[in-house]
Parts: sequence; C-alpha cells; structure tokens
Amino acid sequence: MIKEYRRVQDPRKQDFQPAVLDLGSVRFIIARHFGFCYGVENAIEISYKAVKENPDKRVFLLSQMIHNPLVNADLQKHGIRFIMDTDGTPFISWDELNKDDIVIIPAFGTTIEIEQKLERIGIEVQRYNTTCPFVEKVWNRSEKLGKEDYTIIIHGKYRHEETRATFSHSSVSGAALIIRDIREARLLGDYIAGGMSKDDFLRTFEGRFTAGFDPEKHLVRLGVVNQTTMLASETQAIADYLRKVITARYGEANYRSHFADTRDTLCYATNDNQEATRALLEIEADMAVIVGGYNSSNTSHIVELCEEKFPTYFISAPDEIKSKDEIHHFDFRQKEKKVTHGFLPDTGRPLNIIITSGASCPDTIVDQVLVKIFSYFEKEDLLEARIEKAMGCLLSP
Repeated sequence: MIKEYRRVQDPRKQDFQPAVLDLGSVRFIIARHFGFCYGVENAIEISYKAVKENPDKRVFLLSQMIHNPLVNADLQKHGIRFIMDTDGTPFISWDELNKDDIVIIPAFGTTIEIEQKLERIGIEVQRYNTTCPFVEKVWNRSEKLGKEDYTIIIHGKYRHEETRATFSHSSVSGAALIIRDIREARLLGDYIAGGMSKDDFLRTFEGRFTAGFDPEKHLVRLGVVNQTTMLASETQAIADYLRKVITARYGEANYRSHFADTRDTLCYATNDNQEATRALLEIEADMAVIVGGYNSSNTSHIVELCEEKFPTYFISAPDEIKSKDEIHHFDFRQKEKKVTHGFLPDTGRPLNIIITSGASCPDTIVDQVLVKIFSYFEKEDLLEARIEKAMGCLLSP
C-alpha cells in the first residue's frame, strides 16, 4: 500500500526520503524503495507461467530463482526442482535431463558453458530465460569492452552465480579478472604501479582470471563492471581508484585511452534501494529490521549500511520474531544465527522502527513482519484502522 502510494506521489523517483507510518504506540519508518525489483518480479512470473504451460512435463530451475528461502520453497511446492545449489554444487546429474524437460534460467543468468550443455541435451534455453535485463546490460558492456581490447574488471563475489555468469560471458570477447572489494582493487593497483611482482599477482588472484591472463599485457587498458547486487558506491569507488592509478601510470593526457567509463552498467534498482537506505541513516530511530534471504548479496549490503547507525536485525521471515522479548537474526559477517533478548527497547515513548528489505523479498513478508511487531504493542484488529488513518497523513521523519 505504502509502496504504491509513494509510486503515485513520486513517479520520477526524485524523493528518497522514507515514509513514516505512525500507528500510535509504534512508528514504522519505511524506506522509499525496498523489495522486489522488475527483474525479480519478471523472473518469478515467468517461472509460474512455465509450470502452468507445461502440466505434463518436468520443470527445473538451474539454481535458486532468487536468494529468498520462502520464494524458492513456494516454487518447489509448485513442482519446480533445482538442478544445482547457488555455488554450482549439483543436486541432480545432467544425465537425468532430457530434451522434453523445461529448464528455467534464473534472474542471475547463467554461464555460456551451461547454456551449451543444455542445448546439447536438446533443451530450448531461451524459452524460459529470466535473466535480468540489467545483468544482460553488464554482459553487453563487457562484450564491447573486450572487443575494444579492454580487460574487464568484475567487482563481485567469485562464487556468486551472477558473477560466474558475467565472467563466462566476458571471457568470450576479452580478458577478465574478478575482484571482491576495494582491498583487492588496491592489490591490483599495487601491481600496476610496480609494487607487486607478476608471480605474486598470479598467486594472489589465482582462479579469478581468464585462461592465458598476462598482467603485463592485460592490465594496460581497463574497464570496471559489477555484480549488480554489490554496493554501487563501492563499485564506483573501485573504478575511481583504478582510474587514479592508471592516470598516475600513464599521465592525465593519456588515461582515457587506458580506462573506460562504465558508470552506465550500475543497476538502477539496486542503486535506488541503496540510496533509500542511505536516506534512512539521516534520521533518528531506535532500531532497524531488515528482511531478506540470508544469502542475498543486496540485502546484506542494506544491513551493512544500517548497522553503521542503528541496532540492526537481519531476518528472513516473521516467525524469527519469537516474542516481544526474543528475535532470531543473522550475522552476515560471521555467517551464523544469533538470538537477542529485549530487542524492542522500553523507551517510555512510541518506538521508531526502521523496516526495509532486499530485492529478493516479497512485500507480503515485509507486511507480515510489520503486523507481528505491531501485535506486541496493540491488538492486531486495530491495525487496519490505524493504517487507514496514518495513510491519510503520511509523515516525513
């Protein structure tokens, strides 16, 4: 409801300030942008369409459609089977597939090698290909960079399926190298500046560059693209840093022939969610609840931003809020579940609670989290009337 209201009021997405839903005893501060993006909505819609159109056939997904356990569980409930885990570990053998099977390509896309494997089986790859158009935009830009003799620097998580797919597509047209963060960008810059030997470079980045990669040859002309769920600000920081290194190496007058401007590959949806989260940091709140899959890259970055200022709880479903006193949440840095007691502080005034979610989280899950928290303060049957009243005068924080 709030998302639609903001969409109507701000169709050009110029206002990144959150909305405040004042329900009396608790005030929910809701990010301007959260939840499903176009790519995710499209992918899920196509997946259910594949099941409906093929009632007598086996329907498979290459891996998780998106990084949300509830969405993936519902897809499985409708009969869709996963071929592999998100890191490429197979659940079933390729030999079990036949040409009559339906295989859905997830929103992250897939590698050229897997596409070719499916085509050899006789499966029509493009029929239910849900690859996000922004991922394809990165691939197209990478292809252009490679053809212009730039080496493609991919900012991403090496084992993430989108990064693996981008690496595969990039490798067709040129040399490619994956770096995880600004720290690894500095290692790359150290080599370019002459502070690291070739052997040390090859050891440091082993397994993350294309076959035949020669840093002496392939680190002369660079272009940076990213896994679309990474922090856009970090991708830009990496690109800015490498541009400075290249400029210092080849001179201000020559850097443009050694470094490509690739800002146009950043995903608008990821960027909007992140900018909306940064707007949350400008306000005062008692805590933040972030909803999304624990292996969701874009959700973990939203958590990372909120943790800079607020007590932040990363949950995947409303049932992880056990009571007014107990919440089970995920520490994405330590990769472990934690239990916190007394997470709803007693302030003697209405609590200000931030709520937002990652791009792989259905809005209905966010709604359920909001309802559950509200129930600890007042009776649930009061909620609808309170929301109707609050919607009539949405506040800015």
